[in-house]
Amino acid sequence: MEKLWYVVNTYSGHESKVKEKLEMRAASMGFEDYIFRIIVPEETVVETMKDGSKKEKKKKMFPGYILVEMIMTDEAWYIVRNTPGVTGFIGSSGKGAKPTALKPQEIDKILVGMGMSRVDVNEELKVGVKVDIIDGPFKGMTGTVDTIDAENNHLTVLIDLFGQETPVEVELFQVNLTK
Repeated sequence: MEKLWYVVNTYSGHESKVKEKLEMRAASMGFEDYIFRIIVPEETVVETMKDGSKKEKKKKMFPGYILVEMIMTDEAWYIVRNTPGVTGFIGSSGKGAKPTALKPQEIDKILVGMGMSRVDVNEELKVGVKVDIIDGPFKGMTGTVDTIDAENNHLTVLIDLFGQETPVEVELFQVNLTK
């Protein structure tokens, strides 16, 4: 089973509390290998005040929702569903049916807007790891990570181009870890 992103419905205004509770439950029940990143999608907006000054403010992109990266097992599904403040998963027909995961392009659009990537730079991505390029001019090619610029969400990947190892620049959202 692979880890995918799911949308979880929460009580509006309780997204951060639900995130904390879910992280604590996953840790206390030993499910860190099934429930990975939990994100409250936020963006920074600049508001102009009455006096003309500008102020940066965090604004929730989807009030009442959090994103959970997880491997959908019966136990992990149960833990998320029964976390206080969670009202359910988006993409589930109910009646005990497991939810549908977000498509890669859907989660990429959200994460890139937050300056993040589907690939966890700190945990999964290291120099020498094989990646599949899933977007851009080198789509469909496989290469090896040569350098990582986490601050700017860029990678240099060595690909085989015409029988020669060639470095190419890609953004984090343009790659998947090779399975």
